[in-house]
Amino acid sequence: MSIDIAWAREQFARFLQLTELYRPPDPPGTTILSSGRANRGPQDEIIASAQVVEQILDRVLPRWRTEVPSERNKRVNRWCQHREAVQRADVVLVRDAEIKEHLGDDAPQISAATMHPWVWDGARSLWQSGHFREAVTAAAKKVNAETQNKVGRRDVSETNLFKSVFSQDPPKPGQPRLRLMANDGSDTFRSLHRGAMSFAEGCYAGIRNPSSHEDGLARAAGTPGAGAVGGLQRPGPLGGLGHGGDVSQGIAREQRQARCRPRRQRACCVLVRL
Repeated sequence: MSIDIAWAREQFARFLQLTELYRPPDPPGTTILSSGRANRGPQDEIIASAQVVEQILDRVLPRWRTEVPSERNKRVNRWCQHREAVQRADVVLVRDAEIKEHLGDDAPQISAATMHPWVWDGARSLWQSGHFREAVTAAAKKVNAETQNKVGRRDVSETNLFKSVFSQDPPKPGQPRLRLMANDGSDTFRSLHRGAMSFAEGCYAGIRNPSSHEDGLARAAGTPGAGAVGGLQRPGPLGGLGHGGDVSQGIAREQRQARCRPRRQRACCVLVRL
């Protein structure tokens, strides 16, 4: 979902107006020798505005809390960092397209807004604080846990879990399957599920496991990692979980096969609808 630039800029302007510093006038008949300045708006309105502004900043400048200097918050005013971040973000909203055009190489970028909630919810707080390796690991763990919840299994995890759920074999007692399309016996069906299984194995072997055992990770390296884990949530040739295609035919076929099994086994042999 794209940002409503006009609305976001209105919120920025309101916040800057409320937090503007000025020297309050002296009471009538008195003169106060002080360099102290105060915000123009009342604190309750500033706090309410900051709640909205911070969420916009998290989208426009995800690392503003660590990249925008905060020293003046104690020396001058508690909202100095917010004000500078808002001013920077406002320029991004207005001139981002122009800057990209003149600097060239307007390459595609991964946006957190396009990631599946399982991925971004698991990584958000760590990513925003600059802990990129930990964020990728948290996203991978979140996807694993939610997949376990979806298929009702705790006995396997990560690579072995995805190998099982994307197996082309019919479901077995205690081993549900995930299907990206109806099992029509085609090469496409086999390719989709083989690819999803291999992709999941690559994510956990090449991204999640190294992230758990090595120190530090640059933002540039972490972004593709989080995006790759997010790919497990998307439909398509390399998609795993997510909203896949119509699986009604495949489910019906599995149900017909299940009716031939003993009643005790049929309860455990299910296809999980994506």
